[in-house]
Amino acid sequence: MATRLSAVADTLTLLYMKSVAILLCLLGIVDWFVSGRAQAGTPNSDALARSTQMIVVTTSDWNAVAGRLQQYERATVDEKWRPVGGPISIVVGRNGLAWGIGVVPTDDAQVRSAGDPVKREGDGKSPAGVFALGTTFGYASEPLRGLKMPYLNLTPSIECVDDSGSKHYNRIVDRSVVAPDWNSSEHMRDAGEAYRWGVVIDHNGTVTGDANAPEPGGGSCVFLHIWHSHDQGTAGCTALSQTELENLLAWLDPARKAVLVQLPQPAYERLINRWMLPKLTNAPQR
Repeated sequence: MATRLSAVADTLTLLYMKSVAILLCLLGIVDWFVSGRAQAGTPNSDALARSTQMIVVTTSDWNAVAGRLQQYERATVDEKWRPVGGPISIVVGRNGLAWGIGVVPTDDAQVRSAGDPVKREGDGKSPAGVFALGTTFGYASEPLRGLKMPYLNLTPSIECVDDSGSKHYNRIVDRSVVAPDWNSSEHMRDAGEAYRWGVVIDHNGTVTGDANAPEPGGGSCVFLHIWHSHDQGTAGCTALSQTELENLLAWLDPARKAVLVQLPQPAYERLINRWMLPKLTNAPQR
């Protein structure tokens, strides 16, 4: 009898140990899957992988105002990026670039160095990082010929709210249909030639709305628009000539999930493998 009880006990022990081993193995698999998703499979970090159109803006350093823009595209997400045309001259904020809030997290120490500037409201810097693009806009009642992106006609009541205390902070709103709760905003129709055409850069939750609420004071109302001149910086946007901007807007296709990658060149070169970015072309700017 004792021998039989001992055998049963041994069998139960063996089954228990196997169950624990299986459980630990499953937990390990789950942990690996979750951590892998967190590193490379979140909706945010997938933005670069899903895109087949990319706009790359680079400057010489964090403080530079002048820079270059290069368009890239690929037929499928499995192919390599190839340049479209040559580099275009652009200007960024009058005080250069600073890390912004885009579709790829940049608070990792392997991405953002301790001494790098961070975008804040009113700092005169354009945001650095990876950004989706929202609606195009302009003064004309009809969109630019060949435009595929959504279009907003800037009527006199359209404003972009830059008051951090407003619930509409970093939103483009129509004052005629929204009760104002802000003390400061940009009347977009009054921007002169700069906003004759433009496109919204999805910095700090401009486009994503409640799914990604803007960080108060994190910077607002950031666009690609027409420049005043090749050597005059903006309040925090990226600007280029009207002809080049019109060509760029007609090229953009929302089905191709275009992204804007905007960085000082040293940071771009450092992140080129981590973010699988295209190699910069050496052609002269136009």
